[in-house]
Amino acid sequence: YEKVEKIGEGTYGVVYKARDRVTNETIALKKIRLEQEDEGVPSTAIREISLLKEMQHGNIVRKLRSRLQDVVHSEKRLYLVFEYLDLDLKKHMDSSPEFSKDARLIKMFLYQILRGIAYCHSHRVLHRDLKPQNLLIDRRTNALKLADFGLARAFGIPVRTFTHEVVTLWYRAPEILLGSRHYSTPVDVWSVGCIFAEMVNQRPLFPGDSEIDELFKIFRVMGTPNEDTWPGVTSMPDFKSAFPKWPLKKMLCLDPSRRITARSALEHDYFKDIGFVP
Repeated sequence: YEKVEKIGEGTYGVVYKARDRVTNETIALKKIRLEQEDEGVPSTAIREISLLKEMQHGNIVRKLRSRLQDVVHSEKRLYLVFEYLDLDLKKHMDSSPEFSKDARLIKMFLYQILRGIAYCHSHRVLHRDLKPQNLLIDRRTNALKLADFGLARAFGIPVRTFTHEVVTLWYRAPEILLGSRHYSTPVDVWSVGCIFAEMVNQRPLFPGDSEIDELFKIFRVMGTPNEDTWPGVTSMPDFKSAFPKWPLKKMLCLDPSRRITARSALEHDYFKDIGFVP
């Protein structure tokens, strides 16, 4: 492969636009740093490779080959080979001021995000890092694909204790911000809701600059939760009784157990006139 240019940074590595010297095909090459790894390939990379091997869906970015030749290991570097898409939802929103008025396209993008996430969840996979930069768009067809599974993990029953530091702050679910380690599929649905609002408003819904600022931005809009609106919330590790008491304006499901599933959201009347979706 021949590198053409750097196009971004993922959870743990750099992504390049590159060319396959044999087929002349343009591809995306994700370089994973191994310098700090005493034990070889990082678990995040192994996790992403194993998940992507299983995930075959039109709304999930695909590895270019089904065999392990799409993983190249050389000189303390590991390279993953993906299909190349040069546009993501963040770039699209930044470069298209009129996008927020295009109700049909917003609906089509939201439907595809939910369809991809519903597929992940049906295969017992949480994405955990959904944000506009991780949603790639095919300019020709407006097909949208979930990318960067670096933080994704397969979840089992019962829900395991997961790590605290996941999901970009602005799209992070309140249960994670409150220190819960027993979270599940609703964390991705929260992120999708934040992305939907951002598409419509053309600005982030909860742009916090710290975990506590993020929580307070959420509570100002949706109300400070209590045991009535979210049973169990006061016993979460980072819940403080001294939190300001903003009144509950709309009960937009701070409680993850009441949050809609991706599969149910796809059945909503909002999508009944969706028509063709790539």
